[in-house]
Amino acid sequence: MRTPGWSRRGRAAAGVAAAGLAAAAALVAYELRSPVFGLAQGPLARDPACAGIADRYPGRLGGATRDPVTFEGLAVWGRGAVELRCGVTPPAPTTDACVSVDGVDWVWRERAGERGHLVTYGRSPAVEVSIARSVSRPDAVLLDLSHLVAPLPAGAGCRSEGDG
Repeated sequence: MRTPGWSRRGRAAAGVAAAGLAAAAALVAYELRSPVFGLAQGPLARDPACAGIADRYPGRLGGATRDPVTFEGLAVWGRGAVELRCGVTPPAPTTDACVSVDGVDWVWRERAGERGHLVTYGRSPAVEVSIARSVSRPDAVLLDLSHLVAPLPAGAGCRSEGDG
C-alpha cells in the first residue's frame, strides 16, 4: 500500500535523515558528559614539545585514573578533577603568586569557582592545569605534573619581590 504524497525515495530519505539525527543526538549527549566538555585546546597544542609530554601522561594522577581524551595537548584525570592543557600562550611577566615545584615555576591564576588554576611560567609552550578543590592532595598532583612538564624548554623563572 502506498502512502499518499510519499515516494519510495522520499520515505528512504526520511529514514536516513531520522537515523542521522538520532546518531547526532547520541554524539551530542556523549560530548556533554565528556570530561573535556567546554575545555578548548591551547593555541600551541600542536607544538612538538606538547606531543613529547603527551607520550608521558601518567595513567593515574592523584589517585584518579586518566580519562580518554582525543584532543591534542589535553589530558584529564578523575572525570575532570584534574585538567591539563599543553600549548597555552606563556604568561607575560606578572605579579601574580608564583611557586617553584622541583624546578618548574607555576603562576597561580585567580578565578571564581571550585577549581584552582595554574600555568607554567618561563616555559614555551606553557601548560595550564586546573585542579578541582575536591582533590585531596593537590600538592602531590602538582609535584607529578612538574616532573611531567620539566622537559619543556625553560627561560625566565619566577621572581620574588627581593630579586633585582
